[in-house]
Amino acid sequence: MSGIDSRLERVLAPVAEGVGRMRTVLERQIEESSGAVGDMTDHVGRFRGKQLRGALVLLAGDATGNATDEHPAIAAIVEMIHLATLVHDDVLDGASVRRRVACVNQRWDNQTAVLLGDFLYARAFALSTDLSSRLASRVLSETTRRICVSEIEQAARRYDFDLGEKAYEEISGGKTASLYSAACELGARYPGGRDEAGLLMRRFGWEIGLAFQIVDDCLDVVGDEAVVGKSVGNDVEDGKITLPVLRAYTLADERSRGLVRDVFTTPGIERRAARLRDVCDLSGGVEYAMARAGELVASACERLQALEPSPARDALAHLGAFVLERRW
Repeated sequence: MSGIDSRLERVLAPVAEGVGRMRTVLERQIEESSGAVGDMTDHVGRFRGKQLRGALVLLAGDATGNATDEHPAIAAIVEMIHLATLVHDDVLDGASVRRRVACVNQRWDNQTAVLLGDFLYARAFALSTDLSSRLASRVLSETTRRICVSEIEQAARRYDFDLGEKAYEEISGGKTASLYSAACELGARYPGGRDEAGLLMRRFGWEIGLAFQIVDDCLDVVGDEAVVGKSVGNDVEDGKITLPVLRAYTLADERSRGLVRDVFTTPGIERRAARLRDVCDLSGGVEYAMARAGELVASACERLQALEPSPARDALAHLGAFVLERRW
């Protein structure tokens, strides 16, 4: 087992039983009598990945002394929403591979993939209505709205090299960190009250989630697809200006900036990310972005000091290290 795999195992170990219950709930919820839908949900099951967001519900519950019998169901709801966003994102990005298997939009088509994402959202929110408290429905419906708004904002800012770092973090945080944040808040607050613990863990989740997205953005421009296990270079192909590119562009001279803009905007260029690496030194941008991710993780882990020592609190700290070390 590699060091990074061992780190992930330590993150999940304190809630292994709860994760097992979460997976059972998830599998039951996406079962469908339709053979066509069943084929697709079976396929999606092959790229569920690390299921960190669901695990965060359980870890936050344990770390704050707030675990309930309904937490595994909430974790499953969070994972279904995450799966739906993955399926839709692959359509938006034109991605072909995820978890080393074909994306739904490649295995079938865009129309079918969008419908599967909608199916997963519907199952998630149907399950949320069966819970004893409406808190999960309220928090996750607002989170889903924020994810959609941030995706629209990102699409509106394509090719915008004047995008500031604050705007980048608001957009990237909205589309990724918001679900981490919601998972942590629900773990600490559900079924209600406990506002102080909820706020603490919501902020922890936001910083960890934003760091995760920044690392993802770095992997998209310099990662090895064989290692990452999914399509890379999609952001460049789609004209999205991420933090490593934004910083590298800022550091470049005017001639190099012009070449970068050409890579993003000239029709017909193949393998734009590789071409971008040819015309611009991305190392400074990646180093800067990774340092920012490190700052966010350090801030998140500092928040954990307000919690009583426990295996779950230790696991959350290990998660911060995992986010920075991962290459997939």
